[in-house]
Amino acid sequence: MTGTDRGAAGGALGPLLLGVRHHGPGSARAVRAALEAARPGVVLIEGPPEADALIPLAADEDMRPPVALLAHAVDEPGRSAFWPLAEFSPEWVALRWALAHDVPARFIDLPAAHSLAWRSQEDTQGEDAEGESTAGKDAERAGEEPEAGPGDPTCASAPEVRVDPLAALAGAAGHDDPERWWEDVVEHQGHGGGDGDALAPFTALEEAMGALRETGEGGGHDERDLVREAYMRLQVRAAQRESARGVAVVCGAWHVPALRRKVTATADRALLKGLPRTKVDLTWVPWTYRRLSRSGGYGAGVESPGWYAHLFGAADRPVERWLTKVAGLLRDEGRTVSSAHVIEAVRLAGTLAVLRGRPLAGLGETTDAVRAVMCDGSDVPLALVRDRLVVGDVLGEVPAGAPAVPLQRDLARLQRRLRLKPEARRRELELDLRKDTDASRGRLLHRLRLLGVGWGEPAASRGSTGTFRETWRLRWDPELSVRVAEAGVWGTTVLAAATAKAEADAVTARDLAEVTALAERCLLAGLPDALTPVMRILADRAALDTDVGHLARALPALVRSLRYGDVRGTDTGALAEVAAGLAQRVFVGLPAACAALDTDAADEMRGHVDAVHGAVGLLGDTPAPGHGGLRSRWQEVLRTLSARDLVPGVVRGRAVRLLLDDGVLAADEAARFMGLALSRGTPPADAAAWIEGFVGGGSGGGLLLLHDERLLALVDAWLTGVAAEAFTDVLPLLRRTFAAYEPGVRRGLGELVRRGPGARGRVTTAGPGIPGFAADLDTERADAVLPVVRLLLGPEGKAPARSGTDGNDLVGVDA
Repeated sequence: MTGTDRGAAGGALGPLLLGVRHHGPGSARAVRAALEAARPGVVLIEGPPEADALIPLAADEDMRPPVALLAHAVDEPGRSAFWPLAEFSPEWVALRWALAHDVPARFIDLPAAHSLAWRSQEDTQGEDAEGESTAGKDAERAGEEPEAGPGDPTCASAPEVRVDPLAALAGAAGHDDPERWWEDVVEHQGHGGGDGDALAPFTALEEAMGALRETGEGGGHDERDLVREAYMRLQVRAAQRESARGVAVVCGAWHVPALRRKVTATADRALLKGLPRTKVDLTWVPWTYRRLSRSGGYGAGVESPGWYAHLFGAADRPVERWLTKVAGLLRDEGRTVSSAHVIEAVRLAGTLAVLRGRPLAGLGETTDAVRAVMCDGSDVPLALVRDRLVVGDVLGEVPAGAPAVPLQRDLARLQRRLRLKPEARRRELELDLRKDTDASRGRLLHRLRLLGVGWGEPAASRGSTGTFRETWRLRWDPELSVRVAEAGVWGTTVLAAATAKAEADAVTARDLAEVTALAERCLLAGLPDALTPVMRILADRAALDTDVGHLARALPALVRSLRYGDVRGTDTGALAEVAAGLAQRVFVGLPAACAALDTDAADEMRGHVDAVHGAVGLLGDTPAPGHGGLRSRWQEVLRTLSARDLVPGVVRGRAVRLLLDDGVLAADEAARFMGLALSRGTPPADAAAWIEGFVGGGSGGGLLLLHDERLLALVDAWLTGVAAEAFTDVLPLLRRTFAAYEPGVRRGLGELVRRGPGARGRVTTAGPGIPGFAADLDTERADAVLPVVRLLLGPEGKAPARSGTDGNDLVGVDA
């Protein structure tokens, strides 16, 4: 039977079966031409039938592909599936044609209620067999279809693997690249076949798929396919009984031979008997070209969605129009690309197509032409072309009337109010938290992160370390719609859901550090109702936890939170009280906890000492009952650590260094401590550990040795006196210490050591006292920088005022 016979027989002799490749612009053009020629009374499309009520939204003017049907289990939103559609997807073209011609359209694939329950059942069996749960991973596997070319549904979480039928067909035709073969035989052809028959391409593809299914070269038939095809046959029969004008079926080409096969309705119903079922909700969600591509992890996707969108939308001269787009992009990025470059690239692409025996220059030819003509042979700008144009960052839109969980609606309302539009391209957002709108944006992003919706990731702010600035890297991925649906169990608004989630996380937190980190996140997210129970749990945990390591890990996050009070207008009084109590407990327990530690434990304890020191610095001189301020109490603890022989050398050295940096310990006393630590009676390994604690760990110790030659001389004398047999043991530790220094610091130290002890003072000593420094501050030299500072900060009238003390304080400078 010819393709024309089948089109005319859409009602009497059987349905009009239009086998397609998902997301193929050639298939989409052919489907449109076939529907115009056959004018069926019903259009059936591969997809979840629960989405039939959502079909009218495809005609909404606010619906802009790429979009996807999202189905998720009501009782477990994380178990979900997507059916993506682009403007060049044959299914989307069929939907739009049916709506434009007032023809009923329905989805006929296996209901999502069965497919999601089936997947859940398989995961449960896998957990029983392997001891590892796969629940909650479906959203991550969304769209990971088996590579079956044109015949697979775009349904989430399908782990089966089969041979790609396109690869089999391309191989039979003598091609080793399935994508290029498909472009040549379908995408680069005009509407319909070469003889003007709109149905000829579908006839040829059906015959090819039938041969593959018979020989098994397409990968055979799995149980899921057999069940899906049985359900589709039942739906086609029902539609044929309803419509006298004929039925058109748009589905993956792999399924067409099965739908054409004569099977009794009784046999089909038997295959569907006893299928598991779950309650599901469906809606439209925005999709992106990046997630439509195979490189985005979507098995039924295409290599180049941006290129395919261009082929589908270009009315004529697709190569010329494409290369013009490429030239525009490269110009925007600062490259010199002229009209002559475009003309030459078009010629080269056409020549390559002729040499390679292709009907039209494809993506490979245009890419090679761009590399040679516009990129001077470099792949660096070519990577930008692939990212921005070949794949693309297009993000679809869905109308406000699309079904959504209440949390999603609240999020959409906040996005509109704060003018924070989701975008597929990664971008940076700088926030000034002193502005109400920016502060609200920051709170929203922090609340979403707490809910597991990673729309934004915090980044280091450029040019400022103040707490009033935040920098975010934003990128909206389609899977975040699933995360929002999952988070809907916590509340109907973002604020309520984040509050409930924070309270639940505090109860289930494994250790004290998690609770303190959660308190910090509550402050950042502006969750005062959650902060109260979190602080109560924090106080209870802190009172019961006796592990100094746990307390030391928890203190920094708690103290950092205090810095956010002024900018965010949050009352941090309760935090300050808990932080002070936590610090006191660390002070009491730290000396005993530092005794008799092995090497790894000593390194970890040094990190705790650094963290506590930074936290105490942020707390300031908060009163400590019976001991003055916290800072002075901490300095007493450091003195205790520096003088105890049972404390590991790396911790003692770090304690001395911190006291020296704070100005509590004089340089002469620090030298005395170093001399004791490096004396002949100290084992070389312990002495090396002391050196690492004092001048290692990225603490600026190299500069200290560079400018204080007494300390360098002590290290030098000790190192040259280490016995040969012990030197090998301490070398790795010393190498780790000195390798962390900047190259310039290492060169300076090497030069000082090369010159020897007698010449060092003559090189760097500028006066009495510490070598390399004058006895007093040189105010005349300090004042020399003021004109430059005034130039940087603004006009004379706005220049920072000088203080009346030492002549070097600049006031009015915004931190």
